[in-house]
Amino acid sequence: MAKIQALFDAKAHTVAVHGGEDRPHAYHALTAPIVQTATYTFSDTHALRAYVDKRQVRDKYGRYGNPTQRVVEQKLAQLEGGQDALLFPSGMAAVAGALWALLSAGDHVAVGAECYKQTRQFTETVLTRFGVEVSSFSPSDLASLEGALRPNTKLVFVETPSNPFLAVTDLEQLLDLTRPRGIRVVVDSTFATPINQRPLTFGADLVVHSATKYLSGHNDLLAGVVVGSAKGLEPIRKLQAIQGNTVDPHNAYLLGRGLKTLPLRIERQNRSALHVARFLEEHPNVLRVYYPGLSNHPSHAVAQRQMQGFGGVVSFDVKGDNESTARFIDALQVPLIASSFGGVDSLVEQTWLISYADLNTAARTSLGIGDNLVRYSVGIEDPDDLVADLDQALAVLASAKVSGRASISPKRTLS
Repeated sequence: MAKIQALFDAKAHTVAVHGGEDRPHAYHALTAPIVQTATYTFSDTHALRAYVDKRQVRDKYGRYGNPTQRVVEQKLAQLEGGQDALLFPSGMAAVAGALWALLSAGDHVAVGAECYKQTRQFTETVLTRFGVEVSSFSPSDLASLEGALRPNTKLVFVETPSNPFLAVTDLEQLLDLTRPRGIRVVVDSTFATPINQRPLTFGADLVVHSATKYLSGHNDLLAGVVVGSAKGLEPIRKLQAIQGNTVDPHNAYLLGRGLKTLPLRIERQNRSALHVARFLEEHPNVLRVYYPGLSNHPSHAVAQRQMQGFGGVVSFDVKGDNESTARFIDALQVPLIASSFGGVDSLVEQTWLISYADLNTAARTSLGIGDNLVRYSVGIEDPDDLVADLDQALAVLASAKVSGRASISPKRTLS
């Protein structure tokens, strides 16, 4: 397995730039053009029949696909080591589209307990309305998965690393449990990207990403993707065409442009996030750091074995209550407060407030979401600037003087 991944790593930069792209492009353009059209013409009836008989591969109508979209899909398929990929207008559209297509009334799906909140909500409140049985398991304790499996289990869905505690599921062990039973495995690998982890090489059936995050890298588009074998994607493709759940060609173009720098960005964010995590680990005003690159993280050994890098998100508990945690976040000058992650700009959030405010304290506590939990998405800024900024902001945890960002100069020069 390590040899396979090492071989592919050597090509990732080249695949990110050239993968999926024909030569030459239409009109001899250097970049893949944006094909902005709703429908496609046929030169004559013979050409139409060739398409209907599948003797010619081309596009017919925008709901079924677009040439700009196809370039990006093939690039993503090559990066993940899959045969094909399907773009969707958002990450949740990709998740929902895959689960809708693969599950029927009477089926059972086991979902990792630390999956994205909206993924859990979709499975628990939508799929169950249509007769799909749902149960959860701990992604870092696969004995709990073995206990959750049933005779009618058709699919296991896991996010690894998970949000927000970055638990890493042992994919080799997971596939050893599911493969003999003929259970499909779908992995949300958004936090890892294909640069750090390729679940298909371990035997997963499908990989999904919120392409809004690292894949696009610039916080300027919404998109999602499902990657796998051509056969495995076929039911999802058919349902997508019925629903019209397709990505806009301009967003596909922007995503393709972002992908060209994906390996460079991920390598930088891996290094910077580890630098930040090590600083936080030693700071007296930080109680605990959740980052799989640290030796004390419960998933560190699995992450070392399974991943090429540990990602750009660091979560941590500060020493303080709700209000002092808010003061710390307001004192930060580099990252902006926002709920996303994976872009070139560093972002920060007080997790309970931005993502779990609809739950009461007891419900949040049951999920491990305390008032003092912070999630920090490390961008591509100078890592020493990020650490210096964190250091000055953590000092306010011992002070009640900072009341908001207005009291902090937004133009402070970082050394």
